[in-house]
Amino acid sequence: MEYPLISIIVPVYNIEDYLPRCVDTLQKQTYPRIEILLVDDGSTDHTGDLCDRFGEEDPRIRVFHKKNGGSSSARNLGIREAAGEYLGFVDSDDYVEPDMYKKLYDAIEKYGVPVAQVGRDEIDPDGNRLPDICIPPDKAECIEAEKFLKELLMHRGDCSFCTKLIRKDVLENREFPEGELNEDFHLLVCLLGERIHRIVSLPDRGYHVFYRIGSNSRKADKENFSRVFADNVVNADMVYGLVKDKYPRLQHVAFRFGIFQRIDYMLHIPISQMGRDNVFYRQVVSYLRKNWVQAMGNPFLSGKNKIYHTLFAVSPKGIRVLHRKLKHSYVWKKLRQ
Repeated sequence: MEYPLISIIVPVYNIEDYLPRCVDTLQKQTYPRIEILLVDDGSTDHTGDLCDRFGEEDPRIRVFHKKNGGSSSARNLGIREAAGEYLGFVDSDDYVEPDMYKKLYDAIEKYGVPVAQVGRDEIDPDGNRLPDICIPPDKAECIEAEKFLKELLMHRGDCSFCTKLIRKDVLENREFPEGELNEDFHLLVCLLGERIHRIVSLPDRGYHVFYRIGSNSRKADKENFSRVFADNVVNADMVYGLVKDKYPRLQHVAFRFGIFQRIDYMLHIPISQMGRDNVFYRQVVSYLRKNWVQAMGNPFLSGKNKIYHTLFAVSPKGIRVLHRKLKHSYVWKKLRQ
């Protein structure tokens, strides 16, 4: 049997301490035909040299050097250069099980779908496994696009492209949005129902996320407020418009998603940024106030969500000041659970 080539794209930036582990797990894949594309996104340490060394030692590794443009930019270059019929994406500080891509390809063949995904876990710097963000199914499950989208909007699904194997033609003339965080969610929801009608989800935790402070999704500014919270709100509005057009039955779920993302934004924005000069913050507060009645009647918002919504609609800055004073109290801990 002639297996199709899988191209595994790895954006790389100042990661020389962790890159060898990542590359090693890709080199050990049991799937017989892979190429590994290391895209050096303008590293300023010795990461670029390390990539070149890997490329010299293993003919399956192709190395590209580019000006720094972010993870999405590096991925997009990898997509354009990939020779494979299927694409995989791995973050350079993460690592995978040796049979991950073999299992993903076998699932795609068995179920006749363009995308398969495995479960993942998160590992802290001490090697401890963190609580699951996404719980994989007990057995392989083929999920229709509308149901998969609903799971994403209920914060139960996995939007990461790193846990997936995808047919390359699905991404023809499509790219990861550059200059944004949570870019995987943005691209995936746009593909669902249009180019991806079903996804098979496997029970195995084949992908291991290394939870490292300083990586893109956890990068914070001097006030410890990541851009990802604002980008999440923008993505929520984008997906609400998409749902209205393509999945009208999910409008209540999409509305719930938008409220949840705004509450999350309000829980993380520094108090010093909660002022009249912050236009985005004012828009979030205005939305919560205008949509309070609708939120209180939404069956997909929990009681805790509705309490937070009400508090932030009434006195957003006052609630955050109180939060700072009471964040170690028993009552506040129970509310956050």
